[in-house]
Amino acid sequence: MTNQYLYNMKKCIPLSFLLASTAIFAQTVEIPKSYSNMLEDENGLYLKDGDQRYYAVKSKPLYTLEQLFGNPEGTEEGVKLDFGDFKGDITYGLIPYGKAPHPLPVFRFVKTLESGKVDINIGRDFRYPYDFVDWQKNKILSIGYRLTDETGMVVYDGEVSLKGSGPFTVAPSIYEGPFINMLTDTSATIWFNTTLPVAVGLQINGKTIESPSGTHHEIAVDGLTPDTKYEYSVTYDGFTQQYHLKTAPKPGSKTPFVFAYTSDSRHASGGGERKIYGANAYIMKKIAAVAYANGAAFMQFSGDLINGYLGTNAETQVQYTNWKKAVEPFWHYMPFQVGMGNHEALGHIFKDSTGRTRGFVDKFPFPTESAEMAFAEAFVNPVSTLKSEDGSKYDPSSQTTDFPSYAENVFHYRYDNVAVVVLNSDYWYAPSLRSNTATSGGLHGYIMDNQLEWLEKTITSLEDDVTIDHIFVTQHTPAFPNGGHSRDDMWYSGNNEKRPFVAGKGVQKGILERRDQYLDILINKSKKVLAILTGDEHNYNRLKLTKEVTIYPEDYPHEKLNVSRPIYQINNGAAGAPYYAQEVLPWSEHTKAFSVENAVCLFYVDGPTVKMKVINPDTLNLIDEIELR
Repeated sequence: MTNQYLYNMKKCIPLSFLLASTAIFAQTVEIPKSYSNMLEDENGLYLKDGDQRYYAVKSKPLYTLEQLFGNPEGTEEGVKLDFGDFKGDITYGLIPYGKAPHPLPVFRFVKTLESGKVDINIGRDFRYPYDFVDWQKNKILSIGYRLTDETGMVVYDGEVSLKGSGPFTVAPSIYEGPFINMLTDTSATIWFNTTLPVAVGLQINGKTIESPSGTHHEIAVDGLTPDTKYEYSVTYDGFTQQYHLKTAPKPGSKTPFVFAYTSDSRHASGGGERKIYGANAYIMKKIAAVAYANGAAFMQFSGDLINGYLGTNAETQVQYTNWKKAVEPFWHYMPFQVGMGNHEALGHIFKDSTGRTRGFVDKFPFPTESAEMAFAEAFVNPVSTLKSEDGSKYDPSSQTTDFPSYAENVFHYRYDNVAVVVLNSDYWYAPSLRSNTATSGGLHGYIMDNQLEWLEKTITSLEDDVTIDHIFVTQHTPAFPNGGHSRDDMWYSGNNEKRPFVAGKGVQKGILERRDQYLDILINKSKKVLAILTGDEHNYNRLKLTKEVTIYPEDYPHEKLNVSRPIYQINNGAAGAPYYAQEVLPWSEHTKAFSVENAVCLFYVDGPTVKMKVINPDTLNLIDEIELR
């Protein structure tokens, strides 16, 4: 008989019910066969460890986006907001759409919420001469607000739009976006999310493209001219936002351009915007500003956007939105490409009677609840030919879905003569696997079989493309950690026994063997791969891997990698997460420019040459500079 458990469906329940009740609405779903020692009884899903049963926590989100939208109601004087059981303060002000290239709220007033509620008097607070957006004339306005809890932590930056001059009615707001993604030389996708369902129009290149009523909008634009700037505007229910984008050059044009790289921006110490629930918005906003000011064509960000390690998608989406809002003023104009890290973990968490975590696995059902699903819901990335690890040699069943999807978390893209391959080294991630393999699950830092096969095919295809000169491969975890993660990543203190477990059995290749297979593709089966871009360790450093670099523990018994040519590992996990200092490791003498300063890498591509500058976005000082090719 198939093992099943009670699946928490709270994200489908109306907010009023969530706030008023702790009851769980449940339905029965199948436990993936890729897991082990998971059963269910009348108390729910549990992990069996000998005679012990450790039950999965029935998680309830601390916050949801629906709650933080504030259930706005127009009044005679302005707007009434109700944030449920949220306790704290609200700071608010007008947003100058159309009057600034990067329209941010101009905060002016602070109020303490009373039983989670607040009344905002528009006519009084934003009367002449404080009406700098001309709402009295145009009879439309958007208010930006910031919620801080009782400890002073910023929880959310939101927006409410209104029509009228008294009485007021609530209108849809774009609470995140518009964003640019899927940019090519002749096309782009513009996407955004709204607080209420609304039909929208996109005006670009003399055309209007309609998107039907809804809250999530992805609008594909094609037929554009390479290397050309286009103004675009988004209209919705009488409101308009206007920005611009620039298409990529025709492939192989070898037009000089710049792109930016960083990772690891989960929230940190220091208060204020360094800890907007889940994200270090202070540093991320500065990184985005530096990239934009230096003419970056795009930003690559490879994991640990948020604090994560959560039990519900609803709360995960709050943290993702806070990250997106931090860089939104610049994402209007240039793409941000994002990949997954370990802190994007979303799972079933098993605890004992003392509250100690005994197991943490990727949440299922995978198509609707996994970390990979939540990531795909939050972002718009290319969908590759790689489906999942189903169908691999360790797939326990060909009849069922036993692994999460790779859609939008493993992909590649290009800009002129550069290709970037984005991998997921935290796929099907089970955070507890390192200490307890009983559950089975993915290992932090491990590239699984189907993904490795896809990588080799992708590199081969790019090698054959005469318009590509440089390939960058990026994943969250370093092949060679240098400070903070020597006990995991692709090293595990030199312990090759670490590996994923599927259906209770370890896979064939250990972590060091898999690292070498991965590097063999990049080094010995490619001439174009220039660098691996990594994060996870909260510092900046670079390592030039050559045959002289020691990369094995003593008495390593397995076949060793032939390093036939040098490549770089450039680690930049310095986007705001708490720093890690340098450790002494076999390759330390080859590790250069180690810094715990916040950092953004800027790559200057000019035909066959690539140079890199690394800048502290807070102080603008130069951390490192090198010609890579």
